Amino acid sequence: MAGLEPLYAWARAAISRPQDALVCGIHWELVRHGYRCLGTGDQPGPDERKSELLPAGWEANKEVYTLRYKSTDDAHELLLKAIMVEDSMILNVMDRGSQKVADVTLAVADYINPEHLDDFHKVYKNTEELRTRIASGIIAPLRGPAEKAKKEPEPKRDVHWDENPLRLPPRQPMGTRAPSRPSPLSPFAVGGEDLDPFGGRSGGMIVDPLHSGYPHPGIDPSSGIPGRLPPGAVPPGARFDPFGPLGAGRPGPDPDHLPPPGYDDMFM
Repeated sequence: MAGLEPLYAWARAAISRPQDALVCGIHWELVRHGYRCLGTGDQPGPDERKSELLPAGWEANKEVYTLRYKSTDDAHELLLKAIMVEDSMILNVMDRGSQKVADVTLAVADYINPEHLDDFHKVYKNTEELRTRIASGIIAPLRGPAEKAKKEPEPKRDVHWDENPLRLPPRQPMGTRAPSRPSPLSPFAVGGEDLDPFGGRSGGMIVDPLHSGYPHPGIDPSSGIPGRLPPGAVPPGARFDPFGPLGAGRPGPDPDHLPPPGYDDMFM
């Protein structure tokens, strides 16, 4: 309990009973948790100041110790009453702002050696247990959940748009280079277009031998297809799925592929 030793040495002249030493230890635990003592009694007195020391007359009543505290950020003001009941001390603490109340009962003999009140190094025992009882029984209940340490949000890892086919690619600022996309000629690009309804990827399941929308020398559907589509029927850069064999001068169908004359005549 670092810091308690000089406080105990300062208050030693007023400590005459085991409960005095226990109140001194409880006071220091409140100081460790960000509280400062204002004074004794239920009501404020003149010229009160927050202090790490115990106020004058704190030990005057050996049966009921009454002390007031305020947090260093002025958010909480506590009224502490330490009441002796036989060999035990009942701590009753109220937050005057929220009206919350906390109670802890301590057996004095569990934490104080009454025969060593003159020796700080022997007077206290089970100090870790005392600290835990004060923290869990008084400090935690009087502080709302909003004052608990907030966890920092874990930074989200930037996932490249191409790693998730269902994620839309980010808009590129003007003047920046767009991310590389798979080649439309790649055999692994098949099916990619169907995963992105906004056309951010290539390689749909619809056959597109012209690879419309990509530069392709010698073939331009927007200029029309002789005998099939007039010029301008296909907008420039639009995806186009041809509906017949490509190339000029292709021969017509083999005559053997045509049905014989009168095939539908029931009398034939």
